[in-house]
Amino acid sequence: MVQNTLDFLMEYGIWGVVIHSFADAVIFPIPVFFLQVSLSMIDPSQALWIATAGYIACLLGTPVGYFLGKGLGHSVLYKILKKEWIDSATAMFQKRGEMAIFIGAFTPIPFKVFTIMSGCLNFPLWKLIGYAAIGRAVKFYLVGFLFYFYGRMAENMVGNASLYVFLIMIPILLVGLWIKKRRSKRRELLEAKKQPGEDTTK
Repeated sequence: MVQNTLDFLMEYGIWGVVIHSFADAVIFPIPVFFLQVSLSMIDPSQALWIATAGYIACLLGTPVGYFLGKGLGHSVLYKILKKEWIDSATAMFQKRGEMAIFIGAFTPIPFKVFTIMSGCLNFPLWKLIGYAAIGRAVKFYLVGFLFYFYGRMAENMVGNASLYVFLIMIPILLVGLWIKKRRSKRRELLEAKKQPGEDTTK
């Protein structure tokens, strides 16, 4: 069934990627990564256009998946995932929402899981779109550039390259989150110090 769906979408070329990528962010169970690789192998010279089309469509679908989750809640997730997966993902998401979104944006995991969950948990939409924009750009354009420069040989490079970039990006994101947390704590301390002074002037 999966291969039949991919074959059907491949007939529409770059528009198939647009449809697939948009649906991947909303409710489609098959990651667009597989269609992107298949079409890029057919015509590597179009790999960057394919990546761009998929990237834009994914960002357009992101808020749709978000509001779907916001409107329908966890009932949607329980229909597409096992309960234990949802419980563990929810716990991770509440502690490290940014990390969860970035991982979902970059890996072959269906992105709909993270867009819908963001809506369910009332995660800020602008943060979802921001982290999705970063993660999906890395994912789409890594594949696009590899096929554009190396042609069909890139098929054997995509998996390893994705893993290496992922391992590099995760520490960068962790450092960014740590810096953000430190700044927030520093801001809270400064505000706490100002309050006594403000009270004495009244």
